[in-house]
Amino acid sequence: MNDSPAAVWQTARFRVDLSRPRVMGIVNVTPDSFSDGGRYAELDAAKARCEQLLEEGADILDIGGESTRPGSRAPDLDEETARVLPLVRHAVTLGVPVSVDTSTPELMHAVLDAGADIVNDVRSLARPGAVAAVAAHPSAGVCLMHMRGEPGTMQTMTDYGDVVAEVAAFLHERVGVLEAAGVARERIALDPGIGFAKTAAHNLELMARQHELLAAGLPLLLGWSRKSTLGQVTGRPVEQRLAASVAAALMAVERGARIVRVHDVGATVDAIRLWTAVAGRLSPAA
Repeated sequence: MNDSPAAVWQTARFRVDLSRPRVMGIVNVTPDSFSDGGRYAELDAAKARCEQLLEEGADILDIGGESTRPGSRAPDLDEETARVLPLVRHAVTLGVPVSVDTSTPELMHAVLDAGADIVNDVRSLARPGAVAAVAAHPSAGVCLMHMRGEPGTMQTMTDYGDVVAEVAAFLHERVGVLEAAGVARERIALDPGIGFAKTAAHNLELMARQHELLAAGLPLLLGWSRKSTLGQVTGRPVEQRLAASVAAALMAVERGARIVRVHDVGATVDAIRLWTAVAGRLSPAA
């Protein structure tokens, strides 16, 4: 174990250079996501959203067909596939890594066959066949996230002794499962699951002690964008959380996150560019 996360994330088509922070743009093709559900449910609108996020500076696109907001209903396989697969086939032509936010093993196989680069699973590959789906691919990236229960029940499962230690232990166990299945460590990123089976106090504790999660030596992916904790801190409704979302992303980067998953790509990219310029990691003109 060490506190220097990997500088590269190996994905199916790309070795993502993590020497600078990367911005993952969210494309929800769902009718019921907490922030933008229904806005990109039509394929043409979703394609345009992908292209808009790339124009704003996204390094990675993350496509999801299942809402995981508290109380949400999981779609069946046909429903999720119809939402996601046509967009993935378009997104893989755009020249950046494509991540698919899914827990469904059959869809994992389908999107990887279609050229997707990363499986981003809120259930940390817990469903039967999910580990095998990722392990069967020679180089696909994977993000393992901490969550208890299911989206419909997770907010009843928030009893922790030490949330940071328990999240770290869970992720360590899941990494071990993947390694035992033959998945190289350079393919793995970790997400502590802000807002998933956690209270606002837990989420803030994870931010304050985020450095402890770096001990795994794997890149951290953080998703604070528009989360309810930001609303509780600021008193703002979801559509007014831009400033707090950008601030949280920047704080995550300052504390060692290498990828931030966001809705508001342009504003986040600008903030990180300023931070990196001041930190001396990039010249102002870069």
